[in-house]
Amino acid sequence: MRIDRTQRGWAFASLLILALGTVVYAIYAAAAVERPHGGSAMDLVFGTVGFSFVIFAALLGARKRVPTWRLGRAQAWMRGHLWLGLLSLPMILFHGGFHFGGALTRVLMWLLIVTVASGVFGAVLQHYLPRAMTADVKLETIYDEIGSVRMLLREEADRTTEQICGDLGLGTHSGWEGQRAGGFSAARATVARASGAGVAIAEEKKILTEEECAPLRTFYLEEMRPFLEHPRERRRRLGDADRAHGTFVGLRTVLPEAVHETLGDLEAICDEARQLLRQEQLHRWLHGWLLVHIPVSLALIVLGAVHAVAALKW
Repeated sequence: MRIDRTQRGWAFASLLILALGTVVYAIYAAAAVERPHGGSAMDLVFGTVGFSFVIFAALLGARKRVPTWRLGRAQAWMRGHLWLGLLSLPMILFHGGFHFGGALTRVLMWLLIVTVASGVFGAVLQHYLPRAMTADVKLETIYDEIGSVRMLLREEADRTTEQICGDLGLGTHSGWEGQRAGGFSAARATVARASGAGVAIAEEKKILTEEECAPLRTFYLEEMRPFLEHPRERRRRLGDADRAHGTFVGLRTVLPEAVHETLGDLEAICDEARQLLRQEQLHRWLHGWLLVHIPVSLALIVLGAVHAVAALKW
C-alpha cells in the first residue's frame, strides 16, 4: 500500500504541476507581444523549473552510488525520478515556446527527448520483464553465477550420459558435487540415481552396448554438448523447447526403455540450459537500455549547464 500511495502521490503532484504550468504558459503566450523564445523572465522560470527536474532525476543515480546517502525512501526517489524526469520535457518546451532554436538548443532538445523516451522505455521494461522472468525462468539463478551453473550442467550431462554409454573420451571432471547455485534442480534427481539406481545399473552390467548406445552418443557429442557449451547459437534445435522435446521423443523410440528415465534427466538439463539463456536475454533487456539513457542524460546535464550559464551571462 505504501508503494501505491507513493505512486499516486507523485502522479497527482506531477499532473498538478503540468496543469498549472500549462495554464500559466497559455496566459503568458496569449498576452506576450512576441512569441516566447526563451529570453523573457517567464521563459527563464520555465527553463529553471525544467532543468531543476532534470537535476533531481540525476540525483537518483548519485544516491545509488553513495551508500551514505539515505535521504528518503528509495521507492519515493525512483517514482520522483520517473515523474519529474517526464515532467521536465513540457517545462523545457514551455521555456523555448515549442521552438528548438539554434544549434546548441536543438541538440539539447533532442538529448532531452531521447533521455525521456529511453527512461519511459526502461520503466516499461522494469514493469514487464520481472513478470516475464517469473513465468519463463522458474529456476532463476544468480546472474553472476550463470557461467558456473552452465559448466555444472555440462558436467552433469557428461556423467549422466557416461552412465549409459561408458567413457565418452571427454577427460576428467572438475570436482562436480551435484550442487547448484540459485536452486537448479536436475542435479538432485541425478545425484539420487548416482547413489542408488545409477549404481545398480553399473553393478548389474546394464550399461548399453556400443551399438545400442550409438544414437545417444552421436546426439550427445554432436548436438547436446555443443548446445550446453554455446547455447546462444540459435541454429541449434535444442534451444527451442518444442523441437528439443521432439528430439528426445525420437531418442526414446530407438533406445531401450531402461534408459528412458535417464533421458528425462538429459532433457531436464537442456530445459535448465534454455532457462539460463532466457534469463541472460531478459537481463540484457532489463539493463541494456541504460547504455543509452545514462550517457545521454549526462550529456544533457553538462550541455544544459553550459546553456544556462551562457544564457545568464549574455
